[in-house]
Amino acid sequence: QVSLVESGGGSVQAGGSLRLSCVVSGFTFSHYTLAWFRQGPGKEREGIACINSARIIRYGDSVTGRFTISLDIAKNTLYLEMKSLQAGDSSMYYCAASERSWAPPNLSSTLYDYWGQGTQVTVSS
Repeated sequence: QVSLVESGGGSVQAGGSLRLSCVVSGFTFSHYTLAWFRQGPGKEREGIACINSARIIRYGDSVTGRFTISLDIAKNTLYLEMKSLQAGDSSMYYCAASERSWAPPNLSSTLYDYWGQGTQVTVSS
């Protein structure tokens, strides 16, 4: 059974940094796309970064240049390094996994098969 467990969320002041982690278990790392999404209260889920099995990366426009996605397969862990955080980045952050290697990598939430429970990020100004 596939399980995704996020951690690393918390409260930070504007301009600060956080690193989120997502441990992926029960998942076969052959052809895949892994991603980070976020969803705030009353807002649609937003795709912010993804990486496929060819290690091609795509970022959402709102985070390009500030966030970095990475994957350590040896640790079965997906990361999201977030810098220059703004109040608008406050949200619940989710990791997701697809059993297909989308090319180009796709940030449409409907394409992902498995989801974590989320970790809350709050940025105060």
